[in-house]
Amino acid sequence: MAEGSTPGLSGLRFVNPHRTSAMTHADVPAGRPIPLRSAPRELDVVIDGQGRERPLAEWITDTYSTSLVVVDRGVVAYEWYADGLGRSDLYLGASMTKSALAHLVGRAVADGAMGLETKVVEHVPELTDGGYADCAVEHLLTMTTGVDWFEDHRQQDSLASRLIACFVDGAGGSRDLLRSVRPRHRPGTRFEYCTADSQVLDWVRERATGVPYAAAMADLWRELGCESDATVGLDAPDGAALAGGGLAATASDWARIAMLQIDGTVDGDEVLDGAWVDRASTPSRTFLRPGRLPSSITTHAGFGYHWWPLDDAGRRVTADGSRGQFAYADRDLGVVVVKTSQWPYADFLVDRQNRDLSYLGLPLIAQAAVASRRGGRDAQSRRN
Repeated sequence: MAEGSTPGLSGLRFVNPHRTSAMTHADVPAGRPIPLRSAPRELDVVIDGQGRERPLAEWITDTYSTSLVVVDRGVVAYEWYADGLGRSDLYLGASMTKSALAHLVGRAVADGAMGLETKVVEHVPELTDGGYADCAVEHLLTMTTGVDWFEDHRQQDSLASRLIACFVDGAGGSRDLLRSVRPRHRPGTRFEYCTADSQVLDWVRERATGVPYAAAMADLWRELGCESDATVGLDAPDGAALAGGGLAATASDWARIAMLQIDGTVDGDEVLDGAWVDRASTPSRTFLRPGRLPSSITTHAGFGYHWWPLDDAGRRVTADGSRGQFAYADRDLGVVVVKTSQWPYADFLVDRQNRDLSYLGLPLIAQAAVASRRGGRDAQSRRN
């Protein structure tokens, strides 16, 4: 949720970054495209927040949206794009990329390639002398590593800005920077939002499986039936992927990432272990529950395995990326809502207000999709 528009990130673009950014990108091909069915309908929803009511169209505009796609039980129920944008454009997920990474890790764990209690350095001995020396894989997934990291992209010289600069500059070295991260707290004792944890998590996954991020994502892309090629930023040609923030995909393909978080299946076939989905959706510690994270992060969600649950049971979860990227899944209703945006980041209050308003709106939009489905069925019954 931390990438933004500061000098260190000036090379990033939130729409079609592969066309306009100086960053090196790797393709994630759509090997088995299966179009989602579409049955568009109006959504009757009013979102309360910031002291007043907003109808959907106003909420879309006020939160700087670039796309909004609602998928109800596998069928596109609502689709909107900002002027000049459309369904074939690729939207940078920013830190939604972390939630897609969690899918890859879940598949690697299910295959037996890596374990949650395995020490990081068993797979990446290069980190033995740094802050990750005593961390296990689960510490990375829950961002409880305790490393000395402050996710501040408004300061150009912060470690977070320096990490992203490795990708913007395209000169490599992102993993060398990870080796320089120092320990601060005992692992497992506190949460600190940390893109470095995601980058190390993918490094571990790559070592455990022998498959780089783009290739592993391409396998998942094929199984999901994604319709369009995606891209992911690299720190250099054939370099490390920005697994914590560099995946760009169409809005409907982002919806497929969220749909997998409902029960781990695609058209009834298991793609991700259901038990993993439950664990990834559920806070594993009391201080990771919704409302227990630092308020500067969010008061609306907790943290699971790189997914953000909105309730203790993990039945409503979202991926969350900087400047308003969301892939929300209501696991009980079977509805996902993808919202991409490009709101200002430099003013932290504007960022916080737009995030709060988005968190308030996503569940209501999902509920409106179900209501419109039922309303349409009732109308059809009356006509018959």
